[in-house]
Amino acid sequence: MCTLTYCTLNHTYLNTYSICLIYYDLVSQSPLSQISHPEDTDHDYYTSKTYGPSDPMSKELWVNIDQMDKEKVKIHGILSNTHRQAARVNLSFDFPFYGHLLREVTVATGGFIYTGDVVHRMLTATQYIAPLMANFDPSLSRNSTVIYFDNGTALVVQWDHVHLQDSYNQGSFTFQATLHSDGRIVFAYKEVPVQIAKISSVNHPVKVGLSDAFVVVHKIQQIPNVRRKTIYEYHRVELLKTKITSGTAVEMMPLPTCLQFTSCTSCIESQINFNCSWCHRLNRCSSGFDRHRQDWVDNSCPDEVCVWMCFVYTVQYSCVYKDRLMYSDSASELKLISAQNYKYSIMCVTAAAAKSTAENSTHPLHMGLILGMLLLLLVMVAIVLVTVYVYHHPSSAAGLFFIERRPSRWPAMKFRRGSGHPAYAEVEPVGQEKEGFIESEQC
Repeated sequence: MCTLTYCTLNHTYLNTYSICLIYYDLVSQSPLSQISHPEDTDHDYYTSKTYGPSDPMSKELWVNIDQMDKEKVKIHGILSNTHRQAARVNLSFDFPFYGHLLREVTVATGGFIYTGDVVHRMLTATQYIAPLMANFDPSLSRNSTVIYFDNGTALVVQWDHVHLQDSYNQGSFTFQATLHSDGRIVFAYKEVPVQIAKISSVNHPVKVGLSDAFVVVHKIQQIPNVRRKTIYEYHRVELLKTKITSGTAVEMMPLPTCLQFTSCTSCIESQINFNCSWCHRLNRCSSGFDRHRQDWVDNSCPDEVCVWMCFVYTVQYSCVYKDRLMYSDSASELKLISAQNYKYSIMCVTAAAAKSTAENSTHPLHMGLILGMLLLLLVMVAIVLVTVYVYHHPSSAAGLFFIERRPSRWPAMKFRRGSGHPAYAEVEPVGQEKEGFIESEQC
């Protein structure tokens, strides 16, 4: 089930693309384990561990930037002096995020890192790494800075002494996110003066966790040279906010995904949390829900279903797929071979039985097709009759029902007029400096 949460036309970054944010009902929200005895919490794509202030791992996971190489530590001048701004940061390594390798991220003043390719004004909606997403405004204090450090195998982003714009008197926050080249993500918190659950989300979302989405491009026939980009959030990790306090840390370990398999055999025989399928047209393994969804659909990969027929021989088992043979020395190994898009055991029959089965299955197939067409025709006639009745009887119960649910009252139309997500603007690489700090020109 999908619900449309935002749709607007953005000319600034997308060149007359319209953006729609749609959330898939695939959100994983599991409670974190007790801080005193951290255990792995499974989020499908990641497992997480939370360490309390008294746990030695919390101090070990905190990166002391003051002790790092000063030439590699960069303080972003614009982000440290503005509100609701974001800046791109190039990585010196490949960072796996939901199985996708990233070489660039966008750091925002609001306590999160945007990981999407499409830069738009609604960065808080999805595709983020958020140690503490909130309405932070570094421009309120000269001590507030946004710092990042890349040592070749990890990127550390630290929001240092930042204040909430609408609650300055609550104190300053200091926390960081570390992205490792092996896909690990660490959230570490040095100063959290208030309970995160009590931070207001009226003017800005408050989130702790991860999110990823895929983008689908649609052509608008009525408007030439204009395309609509729809962003579907296919997964989210929401960490329990009550466990986040000063001195705590959260470590998230990536789990295997279908994208890591590079051959048909390894893909269809994979034993992971996802139903992996191999697409010959793309030469790619996928569950169908990742950032390559557009290519997966455009190349008809979901419809690429293989039909296998097995013939039993006295010594050796073999499978025929189109004009190719696949052999196996045992029936148990043969059953591991699955169809292109669906995992199920292969039924092995003799050549004579296979021929008989094919001949007998023709008649039921035709009958099913005829019944399906008749059912579709009946549904279409029913829709036409209901439409005519409602048009001529608008005050009837059915008429009132559909009037109350006309498109102008749909949530999608309401969100086109506005949204609760704050707007972020992208800044240029070169910015101002704060007194006592040196800013690098390269972001």
